[in-house]
Parts: sequence; structure tokens; C-alpha cells
Amino acid sequence: MLMLIAPALIVVTLLLVIPLLWLAWQSFWQDGSPTLMHYHRFLTDPIYWMTFYQTFRIAFIVTAAAILLGYPVAYVAAGASPRWSVVILSFVLLPFWTSVLVRAYAWLILLQRTGIVNSALRDAGIIENPLPLINNELGTIIATVHILLPFMVLPLYATMKKIPPELPMAGSSLGGSPLHVFLRVFLPLSLPGVIAGMVLVFVLTLGFYITPELLGGGRTYMVSMLVSRNIQEYSEWGAASSISVVLMLCVGLIFKLASMLIPFERIMGTR
Repeated sequence: MLMLIAPALIVVTLLLVIPLLWLAWQSFWQDGSPTLMHYHRFLTDPIYWMTFYQTFRIAFIVTAAAILLGYPVAYVAAGASPRWSVVILSFVLLPFWTSVLVRAYAWLILLQRTGIVNSALRDAGIIENPLPLINNELGTIIATVHILLPFMVLPLYATMKKIPPELPMAGSSLGGSPLHVFLRVFLPLSLPGVIAGMVLVFVLTLGFYITPELLGGGRTYMVSMLVSRNIQEYSEWGAASSISVVLMLCVGLIFKLASMLIPFERIMGTR
């Protein structure tokens, strides 16, 4: 058995465990000597706190928007015929056929002052002056939701397909209205998919770099950009490592909280 999993263990060790250990080691060193300066800076520098606050706030907004948009799509896809389910999921997965960079540039073109969105709104007489849809948080959130929406829809769809259709039918036969049956029967059974999608979207948003860099216009400053600046402009590998370690701890805490709400096995769909 050990021989069978040895190649996978070697790959994980080389590509994941060793780099993470090196990252943690770097966060405690400065100019060849051990130090806690990087973590002290994290606790005292307001820029660090503001960056983490903005990153988590954007992650919350993106996750909430993904739930509002993704749940109805997954619900319709799960209840549709196999042919229509394939069509709906094909449109959901269509963005995966292009890179994140291409999609970010596409939204940059769509949302700019002379882009399709502002032009359509102006031609329809809804607005007179172009809306500021880029170089701010709004553009970053719109593009991020679009890019991460499949990570919300797919876990929801997988969970909803496992719900026996007899259960909502039984609720209706007992006199429950469609809304009552949905709230008391279907929604609780779909919660593992909701939490799995929330965790995926939230964690992925925390590490986003290209989208806020392009659509934020320097006004949307996220943790990944703070790490990049420390390395590119100041060559502060220790500072960048400490930020990354703190972010990893936050991600670990998120997974822990999610597993406290619903067992991790149900979130991952293993039981």
C-alpha cells in the first residue's frame, strides 16, 4: 500500500510541504539572523490591517453575490432534464476555457467608460455620464464573481442532485406550500453544497491577484498585491513570507469553522 501512494507523497512533499516550510522559515529571518520583526510589523503597521480588512470584505461580498447568483442556477440545473442540465452546466463551465488574465481583460473592456456596458446604458437613456465601473472595488467584485461563480455552482449542483426527489414531493403531499417545502426540506439538505461553495469562493478570493490589479486601478489593494509589492519593490522576502503565513492560518481557521458547522466529509461529498 505504501509503495502505491509513495509517488503521490513524494510529489506533495516536494511541491507543497517543503515550499510551505521554507516560507514559514523565511518569515522568522532577516539579514541572516532570526527575528520577529516581520510579525511585529504585521501587528503594528496599519497598512497591513487595512489590506487584510479590504481583502476579507471583498471576499465576503463576492461570496454573497456568488450564492445569490449561483444557487438559482444550480437549482434549475438540478431539476432540469439531462439535456438541459448539460446545456446549463456548459454555460457555467464556459469561462474555464479561457485564462483568468483573458477574462479580466475582457471585463476591463466591457466596464470601461467607453465600454459596452456604459454605451448600452447611455444609448438606452438610463444614464447621461459613464458610470465608474473600473479602477475601484466594484469592477474588481464584478469580475471576481464572474470568474469564481462555477466554484459555487458545481458543489451546489452536485449536492442538489443527491437529494431524493421523493422528499420534496412528500412535503407537498402533506400540505406544504412550494416555499415552505423549499425552506424546510430542500434548503437544509443543500446546505453542504452551500458551505462547500462558500469556502471555495471565499478562499480563492483571498488569494486573487490579477483581477484586482487590473480592475482595481491601484485603489483596490489586496493581500496578494501586498505580498507582491514586498518582493518586487523592496525584496523583503521575510515580510512577504510572514503575510503569507498569516493568510494561510486564516484559511485554516476558515476550514475549521466550516467543519464545525457541517462535518468536513459532508462538505467534500464523501458521505
